[in-house]
Amino acid sequence: CPGDEDEVVAIGDELLSGARVNTNATWIGEQLTAVGVEVVRGSVVGDDPDAIVDALRTALARTDVVLTTGGLGPTNDDRTFESVAQLLG
Repeated sequence: CPGDEDEVVAIGDELLSGARVNTNATWIGEQLTAVGVEVVRGSVVGDDPDAIVDALRTALARTDVVLTTGGLGPTNDDRTFESVAQLLG
């Protein structure tokens, strides 16, 4: 049932390749747990716009609260902003 779960979606090829450890999602989970919010699912997706849209669409179908981490950075290959805009129309 939508709204019963909170999710974190981490975005970035560097997370999938192992070039970076997903410390942002860990920190977010710790902070939310500390204030009584239960995160029941997390996912990692690369910088492919279609994959980002799919991951966010799937998460939004399950819950009203989706937190993202990664992306929106100062790199030339970031596609998060455009992907979110596409999803939301």
